[in-house]
Amino acid sequence: MSIPFEERDRSIPGIVIDLLNQFTTLLRQESQLARTEISENVNRAIIGIVLAVAAAVLLIPALVILLLAAVYGLESTGLAPYWAALAVGGGVLLLGLILMLVGVSRLKAKNLVPHKTIHQLHEDAALAKRQVNGEERTADGFQRAA
Repeated sequence: MSIPFEERDRSIPGIVIDLLNQFTTLLRQESQLARTEISENVNRAIIGIVLAVAAAVLLIPALVILLLAAVYGLESTGLAPYWAALAVGGGVLLLGLILMLVGVSRLKAKNLVPHKTIHQLHEDAALAKRQVNGEERTADGFQRAA
């Protein structure tokens, strides 16, 4: 394959300028692609949130109707209406409180700290320090100089 005459006679500054122009064009195109991809992901997330809210709007009344049906079911077994409502309401209240307490406990900051990773980083730092100092640990845990 032969190189065209115009490209063989180009100077080094011309090649560098051309390279810089192509590089900036590439960066511009890549940033545009990233913006487009982020925009699409944000749109997908917004649609997901809207669908979740719409589902909640439909599911909450459905849950109320089902709980009311449970009250009526207990009434049909001969339980007084107020006791049936109290039993269903109390059970759902207890379940809701348990779920809330579990959820809140999982949101505490101390539970979000990556303890295993921090421990591993400390071990890695200690190992690096020992290697820099020329120490080695034997299989039984004792140190010996290298």
